[in-house]
Amino acid sequence: MSPLTLKLSKVSRPSGQWRDDDYDVIFKGAVVGRVFLSPAEPQDRQWMWIQNRTPTHGYEPTRETAMAAFA
Repeated sequence: MSPLTLKLSKVSRPSGQWRDDDYDVIFKGAVVGRVFLSPAEPQDRQWMWIQNRTPTHGYEPTRETAMAAFA
């Protein structure tokens, strides 16, 4: 099984303006979702994750826990 990896959105999607805390989630070379900091959320769950294949999303306190929830 291929691991999930993060790639800065400004690198994988150079056509837009992306923040330094916005990542694409890559699986087997394809973008399968996003993990990004959402400052409008409460401080204990500012990292949002979104899966592309389903309308699944959630909020976590750290980028690492967001990736674990994404998986």
